[in-house]
Amino acid sequence: MSLSETYPKLFQKIEDKELVESIFDLLNVDENYNDEDMEEDDVFDPNEYNYLLYITERLQNAIGEEKFKLLKNKIENATFIEDFIDSEDDLYGIRSNLQADEIAEKILNIVENELLC
Repeated sequence: MSLSETYPKLFQKIEDKELVESIFDLLNVDENYNDEDMEEDDVFDPNEYNYLLYITERLQNAIGEEKFKLLKNKIENATFIEDFIDSEDDLYGIRSNLQADEIAEKILNIVENELLC
């Protein structure tokens, strides 16, 4: 099943649909590891937050400013998130037992089923 079929409400709102080839074109969920060159190391301790979550501008624009503000709270309170910290509006540290793609899917499900209903 394609992303546009899985997330039809969201895809209606994306302006540059042809540039969205994977779920990670909408949000990035990267493993957080101890990197001495990383600026966020003091905020996102890898021992506390095993993933870094970045919400792309494309996704932010698609859901709009009002609903984007709600998304942060929904992510923070989601059952699959064990711990959460934000340093910027679109960059979060999270702890979860799920894999990166599973986290991304669950967040897009929140967007599709709770924010865009």
